[in-house]
Amino acid sequence: MSDPECQDALHQLYGYLDGELTDERREAIHRHLDGCQPCAEPYDFEAELRLVIRRKCQEQVPDSLMAKVRAALASEQASSPDDTAR
Repeated sequence: MSDPECQDALHQLYGYLDGELTDERREAIHRHLDGCQPCAEPYDFEAELRLVIRRKCQEQVPDSLMAKVRAALASEQASSPDDTAR
């Protein structure tokens, strides 16, 4: 994209999605994305990707897996030298 406004909007896309921009900058990018389909497509993709990741990261770990992890950690701690005695 050779349009400077498009380049700027896409360059700041992650800051926009992360809420790291000033209110004025967010509003300017929001207006641009509303009116520019070529820029809206990468925004839509990134926003959807973040939603999927957020949903997947909220899934609960099965109790059986948690028990195995705890047992493995306890075993590892029991077999390694105590580093706190230094």
